[in-house]
Amino acid sequence: MAWKRLLENRMGLIGLAVILANILVAVLAPWIATHDPLKVDIINRGSPPSKEFFFGTDDYGRDIFSRVLYGSRISLYISFLSVLLATVFGVTIGAIAGYYGGLTDNIIMRFMDAIMSFPAILLAIGIMAVLGGHLYNVVIALGFVYIPRFARIIRGSVLSLKEKEFVEASLAMGHSDLVIIFNHILPNCTAPLIVQATVSLAYAILAEAALSFLGLGAPPPAPSWGNILSDARNFMLDAPWMTVFPGISITLAVLGFNLFGDALRDVLDPRLK
Repeated sequence: MAWKRLLENRMGLIGLAVILANILVAVLAPWIATHDPLKVDIINRGSPPSKEFFFGTDDYGRDIFSRVLYGSRISLYISFLSVLLATVFGVTIGAIAGYYGGLTDNIIMRFMDAIMSFPAILLAIGIMAVLGGHLYNVVIALGFVYIPRFARIIRGSVLSLKEKEFVEASLAMGHSDLVIIFNHILPNCTAPLIVQATVSLAYAILAEAALSFLGLGAPPPAPSWGNILSDARNFMLDAPWMTVFPGISITLAVLGFNLFGDALRDVLDPRLK
């Protein structure tokens, strides 16, 4: 029924199509790219879009089309890994806090509240300043920032589910707390978790682009959408194509995940059935 309702949601299907297109482009980038994204061509520097250079070239003569394609790899790679990291730790922390409650819940959730009190991008910048610029450090920074979002959602679900009859039956059968949490409670929390993960992917793409724009993301000359925009910011008036195409790529990727996340929320929310 959920799949049928999703197929009837046009905006959700558009979002899914955009997501799949981004993933396909990222996977096939070495075959789709028309030039080496790192090759410097001083003769063709600042060339406008043409048959040879579909998106034009930057101030070093590098093909923007190829750099945008390879940039999708870095952006999706970081966003997926950071959300996966946040999901694993957030689910574990939220489940423990919700199941045991009391002092354990208060300590854990006050720490989560402390993390959420900082603006996400500023906290990520602070973590990157300590760890240094590297792809894996970006994953750690963004993953840490988004852990409280997952922890709060899972905690709320666990608080309502731990009083259900099937949990009491598991306790009566002598099952351990870990078995009850991971085998009986968490499988019933998948709907809000899937929605939150999908929406968080959009935020992670934006955050990665912002960090790269500030020089804290993928180290140059590796192309990412953020550092492509950063390199082009001084040429916005003279060569607008340098910023337009990576900007459109970021917009489409974020829009796709947001549309699909909204559709999943509508489909999986039992109150809307």
